[in-house]
Order: sequence, then structure tokens, then C-alpha cells
Amino acid sequence: MKRGGRNAIVASFRTLALAALACSCTGCVLGPDYVRPTVPVPESYRFAQGAASGSMPVATLAEMPAWWRRFGDPELDALVSEGLIANRDLRVATSRVDEFAARVDASRAQGLPQVGYGASAGRQGTGDVVRGNYSTVLSASWELDLWGRIHRETEAARANLYTTEQARLGVALTLVSAIVSGYVTLLDFDRRLQVAEATVEGRKQNVDLFRIRLEGGAISDFEMMQVTAEYETAASAIPDLQLAIAQQEDALSVLIGRNPGPIKRGRTLQALDMPPVPAGLPSDLVARRPDILQAEQQLVSANALIGAARALYFPNLSLTGLGGSASSELDGLFTGPARTWSFVGQLLGPIFAGGAIDSANRQAEARRDQALAVYEQTIQSAFRDVDDSLAAIQAKRELVASLERQVAALQTAVQLAVERYDNGYANYIDVLDTERSLFSAQLSLTAAYGDRYRSLVDLYRGLGGDWIEQVAPLPVSQGGAAQDGDIGATGGSNARIPHS
Repeated sequence: MKRGGRNAIVASFRTLALAALACSCTGCVLGPDYVRPTVPVPESYRFAQGAASGSMPVATLAEMPAWWRRFGDPELDALVSEGLIANRDLRVATSRVDEFAARVDASRAQGLPQVGYGASAGRQGTGDVVRGNYSTVLSASWELDLWGRIHRETEAARANLYTTEQARLGVALTLVSAIVSGYVTLLDFDRRLQVAEATVEGRKQNVDLFRIRLEGGAISDFEMMQVTAEYETAASAIPDLQLAIAQQEDALSVLIGRNPGPIKRGRTLQALDMPPVPAGLPSDLVARRPDILQAEQQLVSANALIGAARALYFPNLSLTGLGGSASSELDGLFTGPARTWSFVGQLLGPIFAGGAIDSANRQAEARRDQALAVYEQTIQSAFRDVDDSLAAIQAKRELVASLERQVAALQTAVQLAVERYDNGYANYIDVLDTERSLFSAQLSLTAAYGDRYRSLVDLYRGLGGDWIEQVAPLPVSQGGAAQDGDIGATGGSNARIPHS
């Protein structure tokens, strides 16, 4: 009896496994397989030639895995490295990759046998009669994925995992761009403060000189007040610039994961190197930019869930096996006739669901259509970002050249105006007007320098690029499930994503 009971249990589980394997091998996967949509792609960017012309060098993104280093500022490089390690938004994005990697495992587990165990013990009495009830059981169940529902749900979960990884890379891309732009803005404010302080110092000398002339009766009170007013106008710009510098330092500190505080500078704004204008085709953008790949994987997920919804029309087949021991005496639990076992196959299918299954299918198809529209819109927005940045680079380069000529002309004009005033050929108001124009032009030139650098940063951000995976790799301890396969067939990327 003992050996026969064991053989029966083993035979039942063996039958369960063989039946499940046979059914799963003959199952089918419902729903459309994903095919990357064809989107209209321009042959070239409108302002590529204009942005790349002149003295600015040109390079491909592949030649610049860490493009911000081309600014030639070690302090900027250190800030970027620190931000990629300590920024809180990037930490959150990395943790979400962990979460969705676990979801892939959970979805895939639905298609595997579920094995469990149990034990119970109890006693009950009626009058003088006391009876015991003891049992142990080992159970196994398996839902056979005949129609591919679990397969499609796992496919959707893998796409969602890849979506979170692209979102993480997008956060890293935005973070690096924000750090570089913020640092350039800080140097921009530094330069404006230097211009304002130099102007204030020059006008203070004029005030002192005119006070001596006033005391000597050489000028009028009106001229003295004009000189004093111009001095105060320049001096009033300094507090606002000092405030802007402090706020920009605090913003950069928080961005790289520090408490608000000072930021160490390396080079001045004028001493920064000019990174090359990246060259590339619009078609490259579709397979490289994180937000486009993220939108595509959302489309992959929505497409897979159509198959999961269609599987609801068909029956589910599940196999359940159970083996164990039951006895009224504890010492007889594992002997004699205590062995028990059962094997059940269950087929459940819908007949009438009040339109719920039709509704689920329409919802899935509508979500796929929404994801497709978002994907196409994301691509168009990406093309616009790049074109806008190229146009800005061209415009800012021309603006800088014009303002440099204007500043040079006004510097000469100030010298001539002073000479004319000293020789009695002009009123001092001419000197004041020319100095005022020079101060304004110097501030505008500094802002144009900053805008030119920031336009380059915007271009690198707009182009995306595989470089971000090199400078912001997923930590080894993160995304543990993301080492089993490659989703390149559906996502067009080399990121490692688990297959079912």
C-alpha cells in the first residue's frame, strides 16, 4: 500500500507535467505582432548647414561620448559626474527600473507551475469520544497558456520595463543638459557682474573728477547730477546680479544632489572652448533619442495587450494535482492507507459576459491607437527640437559677431566723445549717452555668449544619443531581471531586457 500510494502520486504529477507540456506546445498566441510604424522623416534638418557653417567645428555624436568635456572646464566635468551619482530624480528613475523588472518576473511566473504545501492538525470530541484529524498535502497547479494571454502580458511587461529604462536615460540626459546650461548661466552672471563692477568703478572715477571740477567752478550742478545719476544706474545693477548668482548656485547645488551652497568655477565664460556642432540625419534620431524609444515601447505594450484581450474570448485550461497524507491518528499519518492524491483538469470559458469582453478589446485597441499617435507626435517634436536648436545656434553666432562689432565701435566712440568734451566740442551728455550704450551692449554681448553655449547644449539634448548609457549606466545591483535577453527585435535598441 505504501509503495503503491507513492507511485500513484508520482504518476499523477508526471501526467500533469506531460499534459501541460503537450498543451503549451500546441498553443497559439493571439493578437498582432508588433511592427515598427513607418513615419515620415525629413531628409535633413533645415538649419543644419547654417549652424555648421563658419568657424564652429562639426562632429558626430559617436565621436563625443561625453560632449560637455569639450567645453574644457574640469569643474564642469566634476559637477556632471557628481550629479549623475547623487541626483534624486535619477535615483527615483533607477528604482522604477527595479520595480518594473520585478513586474516582468511576476508576469512571467503566471505561466509556470505553482507548487505549494500545507498541513493541518486538530482534535474534536463528542461525549467520551475524541477524534483526531491530521493531514499533509503537496499541491501543484498550472494554467496552460493556450491562447497566449500570459505570453502577451509578459511581452507588455517587458516593454514597460524598457519604457522605464528609457525614461531613466531621459532623466539622465535632461540632468546633464540642465547642469551644463546652469553652469554656463552661472558664468554668464559672473561676467555680467564683472562688466557692471568695471562700469561702476569707471563712473566712480568720473564722479570724483567732476566733484573736483564742481568745487573749482568748471562745471555746473546739473552736469554733476548727471554723472552721479549714471553712476547710481550702474551701481543698481550689481545687487540684482549678486542675487541671481546666489540663486543659480543654489539651484545647481540641489540639481547635483547637494544642499544649497557655493559652486566652484573653472574657466570664465569667454575662456570656454566651443564644442562642435553634431552632425547626423533625422532618421538617426528615431532609433536613438530616449523619449522616442520610450514612446515606442509604450506602443509595443499597448499592442501586446490587444492579444491578451482577445484571449478572453477563449476558455482557460488549468491542471491541478494534489498528493499527501490524512489520518485520524498522528502516528499513522505517514503509514498504511493514509496516502491521498487527486488530479483535476478544469476548462472554463465564457458564454455570456454582457459585452464586457467586447469592451475590453475595444479599450485595448483604442489604447494602441493613442500610443501610436503619441509615438508619432514625439518624433515630430524631436525633429522640431533639433531644428529649433540649429536655428538658434546660427542666429546666436551671427548675433555675437554683430554685438562684438558694436561693442568695439562703442568703445572707440566713448574715447572720441571724451576727447570732444575735453576739447570743448561737445556737451558731456554725449559722453554719458555713449557710455550708457556701451554698458548695455556689453551686457547684451555677455548674454549672447551664454545663449550661444546654451543653444549647443539644447542641440545635444535634442539629439539624444547612446552616449548617456556610457556615462549613466544602470548600477549592477539594479534591474536584476534585465540580463536574460535582448529586445532589439521590437524596440530597436541594445538594452538588455528579459524575455519570457
